[in-house]
Amino acid sequence: MTKEQYKASVKQLIKWADDYYKYDDLSATDDEYDKLNRLIVEYEKRYPQDIDPNSPTLKVGAGVLEKFEKSSHITPMWSQEDIFDDDELDRWIQRAFKIVGHSDFICEPKYDGVSLNLIYKDGKLFKAITRGDGKTGEDVTNNAKTILSIPQTINHDKTIEIRGEVVIKNSDFHLLNIQREKDGKQLFANPRNCAAGSLKQLDSSITSKRKLYFVAWGVGHNSLKMDKISDIFKFLYTLGFKEAPIKKVCKNKNDIIEFYNKMIKIKDNIDIGLDGMVIKYDDIKHHTALGWTVKYPKWSCAYKFPAVEKTTKLNGILLQVGRTGVITPVAILEPVLIDGSTVAKASLHNFKQIEKLGLKIGDSVVVHKSGDIIPKVIKVLQDRRTGVEENIIKPKFCPTCDKLLLQEDILLKCQNLNCKDRLQNSIIHFASKNCANIQGLGSNIVKTLIKQGVIKDILDIYNITYDKLVGIETFKDKKINNLLEAIENSKNMPLDRFINSLSIEHIGEVASLTIAKKFSLGFVNVSKDDIVAIDGFGDEIANSLVEFLEINRSFIAKLINTIKPKELKIKEIKNNIFKDKRVVLTGTMPVNRSVIKKNLENLGAKIGSSISSNTHFLIYGQNSGSKLAKAKTEGTTTLSYDDYLKLL
Repeated sequence: MTKEQYKASVKQLIKWADDYYKYDDLSATDDEYDKLNRLIVEYEKRYPQDIDPNSPTLKVGAGVLEKFEKSSHITPMWSQEDIFDDDELDRWIQRAFKIVGHSDFICEPKYDGVSLNLIYKDGKLFKAITRGDGKTGEDVTNNAKTILSIPQTINHDKTIEIRGEVVIKNSDFHLLNIQREKDGKQLFANPRNCAAGSLKQLDSSITSKRKLYFVAWGVGHNSLKMDKISDIFKFLYTLGFKEAPIKKVCKNKNDIIEFYNKMIKIKDNIDIGLDGMVIKYDDIKHHTALGWTVKYPKWSCAYKFPAVEKTTKLNGILLQVGRTGVITPVAILEPVLIDGSTVAKASLHNFKQIEKLGLKIGDSVVVHKSGDIIPKVIKVLQDRRTGVEENIIKPKFCPTCDKLLLQEDILLKCQNLNCKDRLQNSIIHFASKNCANIQGLGSNIVKTLIKQGVIKDILDIYNITYDKLVGIETFKDKKINNLLEAIENSKNMPLDRFINSLSIEHIGEVASLTIAKKFSLGFVNVSKDDIVAIDGFGDEIANSLVEFLEINRSFIAKLINTIKPKELKIKEIKNNIFKDKRVVLTGTMPVNRSVIKKNLENLGAKIGSSISSNTHFLIYGQNSGSKLAKAKTEGTTTLSYDDYLKLL
């Protein structure tokens, strides 16, 4: 890095820091910020005479906005030294070992929120101050008093600073964004931005509605007579502060690495956003021995998790045709490594989402990836545009079959059952376990048979013969006979599974069962009025079904004549607590959910996929998320799996 590059980098980092700390706006990912910060630190170590006095590396946070009163911390509120791999962890430990020797470490989550300093005097909350520049922050006391997890009084009459993080739980964040979308408001980019913006509202009544959550992670000024950080944690919990979801006293580096890897594995199951693990020397006497730099304590560091958000470039848009004909735009990205895997594509959901993001081809974008969830574009960095970016044009014709597309609310649909892409995906769905259940007709076999011209539509499955398969690579005698037997066994499938197999948009297992029970084989001639008259069915489902039947009625009639699906026998159901009630399932159950659904349907229950004011019961298992939270706000009766069994 040259001196000119250093000056430009400092200027860029100041802008990113101001956006992040002052204005709660995401103009760079944590990964970008950390990388540029480290380059600046390395330059400043080599050329201390060139250090810019405004360099963010010399500051803890950023300045204070004028809309809140400024207030000083009693003792400085330090930042953390970041480390990113096991080698850096080893160097951090070795530096301290030369001074204090071997000692235990206390390891806890690094919360992805907003740091807050609570000052208590005479057992009462006196003041709440944001980190600010580490010495002076913003007085947000009125807003902090609306946060239910912050005690207004504590059983400790001496003056004490209690430090922690203000966050919003992932489940509450999800519900908040759902409501904001309904209200036509801009969605929050992530929980951290939401927490920051909520804490800094001038109107504390707005803060009170955001369900903010405070987790204590340390103390500043205090008169406690304790020797270890772990004992201070225990003391804080006795005062009414929430306990960390996971923490451990570690004996050595290997202990720390093992616990760090464990935290990475389970972090997605914790309802609070985490972006690393904080490591502190547990013995407080070592803190004085090790001391502080101008920015952070030498006795503490933050081992950051692998980045789940990174910046890359949008190179183009790929249009995918799903089995129901829905056209899904997919972002083609400059490949970028996120959380251990290379990401070259990301979901854009629909063209309404593209409009909301203001996305153009050539834009710099922030991509988020979490666990096995499909990566998605969450923000466009419009300030990085150069003027060569291109608008994204919504298509009028199917990219595969060139037929005119149907606009249905926010969805674009190809209604042509003979569309090649739709055909392939619809056949795969037709043969799947919960539909025709044709074992041996998986996705790769379907692709091969289409390529070889053996099948051109679903009906062709039932025209497959031994002679048509023999000679095709991988098809041996036993495999051919097993497939032909599975195809024959799929005939006379229950009518609800037949309807589900047709890949009709919005018509899944539950809706298929209801339609089969209500109309039997007459479903092919139903009207929109017939469908909307069913409890729980609206215009969207009715329009989708009627449009599909109008286009494909003769084909469905041929399919019915070939397969001869079984009409359902309607059993009289005795009165029970679940009869005619709408039930939703969520979380991991001890048995397969399909078994529970079947039992409930046999009891006359209507199975739903989402919580609404019409939901009567939510049955939940482990790792339940936003549905459980929403059920409580809607006043829905919630049952654990064990509670459900007791009611049977």
